[in-house]
Amino acid sequence: MTLRLDEQETEALRRRAERENRSMQDVARQAVRDYVQRTSQAELLDQVLDEELPRYAEALHRLGQ
Repeated sequence: MTLRLDEQETEALRRRAERENRSMQDVARQAVRDYVQRTSQAELLDQVLDEELPRYAEALHRLGQ
């Protein structure tokens, strides 16, 4: 895989890597891992809510009154 960044993205990544005393590759790989984990958790939460909210719809409606 090749990741192509524009100049601004490359410079931002370079600065972040320097601040953290890490390689640009390491910072980019961590960003990808964080993104995958965050979006996976959001998808799981959405799935659970879609499946469970109808089950409690009446109780939630009563609580909202």
